[in-house]
Amino acid sequence: MSAADAPTEIEVRVRTRYLPEQSAPDLGRYVFAYTIRIVNHGPLPARLISRHWVITDADGRVQEVHGLGVVGEQPRLEPGEVFEYTSGTVVETPVGTMEGSYQMITDDGTPFDVPVPAFTLSVPLALH
Repeated sequence: MSAADAPTEIEVRVRTRYLPEQSAPDLGRYVFAYTIRIVNHGPLPARLISRHWVITDADGRVQEVHGLGVVGEQPRLEPGEVFEYTSGTVVETPVGTMEGSYQMITDDGTPFDVPVPAFTLSVPLALH
């Protein structure tokens, strides 16, 4: 089911942050935190069941992550409700991207995907 056909409207916003204290650039380890804000703008409650991430570094190395829920939860969002969480990832270059989707389901059992467009992971001043 495409986002346009989704039974309820879910908005996803992302903020990222480089974590120099956990990174080791000389070893090709760049750690980033990302905070995701999920808002149910639709008329139906929906539960986030699982996630799929595609993480790509500047050299084209790709990691795929699949898993149940987010940060150990499968949040259910009533209409108008917000769920926010922070997680992290590691890439081998100072710049990378993440994109993916959440698999959700309404209370009546209708599954749908919520795409998360690509967002940038970047060490400060790495991009001009």
